[in-house]
Amino acid sequence: MTQRAHSPDKQPQLLHLVFGGELKTLDSHEFHDLSTLDIVGIFPDYQSAYVAWKGAAQRSVDNAMMRYFIVHLHRLLEPKGLAGLHSALPTS
Repeated sequence: MTQRAHSPDKQPQLLHLVFGGELKTLDSHEFHDLSTLDIVGIFPDYQSAYVAWKGAAQRSVDNAMMRYFIVHLHRLLEPKGLAGLHSALPTS
């Protein structure tokens, strides 16, 4: 099995999901119809996710019930953060 270490000159991959949909009410995060959610995409860093989020949000500005979100997938995949990832790697 090949081990991959993070090189100091390369930033770790921090995945972000951008998605949105029409909310049931303005004061909740519950969607009106899950089958119509708009999955904008998965992005390798927050900056590119933010650009995608802003574009999607601006395209739907006429619909007050439409909301887009950025989900930090890397926090779900590695809840202990990068420190947890490094401590879990076997040492040689």
